[in-house]
Amino acid sequence: MSKKIGGVVVLVGICALSVFLLNCGSSPFRPSEELYVLTQGSNGLGNNVASFGIDLESGTLTWINSYATTCPTPAIPTNTNPCGLPVDILLDPTGNKAWVLNQGAPACPSCTPASNYPFAPSIYPYTANSDGSLSQPGTVVNWTCIIPTGTPCNNTNAYIDTAVAMVRDAAGQFLFVIDSGSSPPPGYPTPSSSNPSCPATGTGFTNVTTTSFARCPSISVFAMTPGSTALKFVSQSPLTGYQSPFFLSKIPTSLSPIIFTTPGSTTAQELLFVTNNTDICTQNCVYPSPQNDSTVSVYAVSPSGILTEQPNSPYTITAADPVSVLAVNTRPAQVGSIGGLFVYVGQGAGGGALYPFQVCTQANIYCTPQNVADNLLLPLTTCPTPSCQVPPSAAGKNPVEMLVDPTNNFLYALSEGSNQVFAFTINTTSGELSEAPVPYQPTGTLPVSMALHPSVFNTGQYLYISNSASANITGFTLSTTNGAMLNPITVIAPEAPSGMAVH
Repeated sequence: MSKKIGGVVVLVGICALSVFLLNCGSSPFRPSEELYVLTQGSNGLGNNVASFGIDLESGTLTWINSYATTCPTPAIPTNTNPCGLPVDILLDPTGNKAWVLNQGAPACPSCTPASNYPFAPSIYPYTANSDGSLSQPGTVVNWTCIIPTGTPCNNTNAYIDTAVAMVRDAAGQFLFVIDSGSSPPPGYPTPSSSNPSCPATGTGFTNVTTTSFARCPSISVFAMTPGSTALKFVSQSPLTGYQSPFFLSKIPTSLSPIIFTTPGSTTAQELLFVTNNTDICTQNCVYPSPQNDSTVSVYAVSPSGILTEQPNSPYTITAADPVSVLAVNTRPAQVGSIGGLFVYVGQGAGGGALYPFQVCTQANIYCTPQNVADNLLLPLTTCPTPSCQVPPSAAGKNPVEMLVDPTNNFLYALSEGSNQVFAFTINTTSGELSEAPVPYQPTGTLPVSMALHPSVFNTGQYLYISNSASANITGFTLSTTNGAMLNPITVIAPEAPSGMAVH
């Protein structure tokens, strides 16, 4: 249910709702930096981007406005969310362009009316205004199409799907989106030549005689340019003349890209890590008997944005029902073999925990040259045998999101089920996590997203959390020396805040 929580009413006229909201957007002074928060509202009311200014000396927030809608189509009583709930927002490296991901809505035979106005997921672009707020949305981007190259993808020819999350790489050259596919999936109730199952391994559309793959889970890639709102879809189909996403047989839950350069090389590589929690239909399965699937898939990203699943992927992991993943590169530029590439996976089942992994990026006692060539993913260990595996770190129930500070020294994990945020210190050499001096802090109710504002000219470093059920934002000042979360604040927000981004 992460990032999909609706509320009861939408708050308007936010001025003076909290001691931390110091003034309204009518002030001629534009705050130095901004926090953008998606608000889902309730019953078709809401679905906006709330903008706050950040005081760089204290971390307090100044209300700007929430005039930017996430859906230009007006809601009606029978279709209260005509674009689907907004779930993610991200900024380009300049901080002046933004994109909002709407999850879309699949067909619902049991709904009233029966179709429930099914529509495809969408991305809307924005530009920052002079007061720090966002413009009204630009031209919509749809992508769940199997169409001839050059044909526009729009809501009339896109396939109905549900977007899960999006993220961009650090360089701002690619934006990645994961979708969960339809229910029931292709192959229901029995796979056939005209209704085949989803591919056993990820692939683009490869057969013009069937479009069954269109209802499978998928990964989509867009090329982007810092300073521009334009997104160019990167077709993953090897079939000449057609474009399509990269279809999957597993339902993805989270994703994390990383760019790195191996020791001794001058060529940067990019990998995309994706967690999966359900195997819906391999070539031999029959719906409705989906198999639990606790795996991590690893994909190489070519310079043009083409995905290739790596050897040994997907990896079966002991983190049951993984809900989050974060790849961290602790190897400083131009520094030999110090540090490494580490991956942390959040377990959603039972008591939440973070499981640490390492990626083979140089030959050593753990990794052969072939392992390095394959970018092998290994559980983090203190010696070459499985008995030496580093145990997971407790991180509350259902740790739905993780992020690191700009130095890659501190990791923060958000526990949706425990209403807490956890702080860890990263051993940048070994990748092990240890509790920060203030290991956890309470949040509001049902926290779903985080954003970290780094230190600017030795000012404060701040962590903000959106709490969907309590309609507020929790904030902390972060120690730049030990990662401790200090000086908590609470700011009232519009109904059902979800995704966050900071500039």
